[in-house]
Parts: sequence; structure tokens; C-alpha cells
Amino acid sequence: METKTIREGDAAGFESGFGVNWVDIGTIHDIPLRGARCVRTPQGRIAVFRTADDQVFAMEDRCPHKAGPLSQGIVHGTSVTCPLHNMVISLETGRALGADEGEVRTVAVRNRDGVLAIALDNLKLMVAAE
Repeated sequence: METKTIREGDAAGFESGFGVNWVDIGTIHDIPLRGARCVRTPQGRIAVFRTADDQVFAMEDRCPHKAGPLSQGIVHGTSVTCPLHNMVISLETGRALGADEGEVRTVAVRNRDGVLAIALDNLKLMVAAE
């Protein structure tokens, strides 16, 4: 799975407006239908999901149950199923669905003519270490 690392000083694709700072992370076509790609941040990996109808969502890449990699899960509708224990997470809210309990932090994502960006104010990005 491809992972993009956001580093301090990545000025290209950075935009500020309405109290939110956005950084470009790629295009919608970088993410397969019903799949995910990851963005590495100082606070951890963010999974960016694309649904069958081209909706895009972003959240922490860790299941609230056992920290499984949600980016490797199965995307169905506006949910993702954790590959480790089949916990179903809403891509819209980050909350576990059904009888399961737990929540994953979501991140604002913007799609402008196929160019995707995530909100920096939610992530408080600094230098990403690899």
C-alpha cells in the first residue's frame, strides 16, 4: 500500500482559508474504488477511503478494538470492516456499528475536481519522522 508522508515545509498544495489549513494528498484516482491509501503524519497514519460512488473519507488507520489497520479492510457502502476482527466502522462518523463499541478519529477531507486535501487543523502537523 502506498503511503504519502507530509513533512513540514511541504508548501506545494498548501492552502489556508476559513480557519482551516488544507494540504493536498493526491487525487481521487490514486485510491482504488472501495479501497484506501494512507498518509503518514506525526500523530500516526491517516487512512483515506474511496467508496464505490466516489465519496472520500479520512480517519485514523487503526481499529478501536485491537488497532488493526483499517486501510486494509473491506470498504462497503460508507463503512469499512476491520481485517482483524470484522469490526464495522462508519466512514462518516468513525463510530463502530452494530453491537460493537468504539470510535476512530475522523479527519476532514476535501475533494476539489478530483484533487484531495486533508485539514491540517485537526492534525496539528509537524515534521513527519520515518
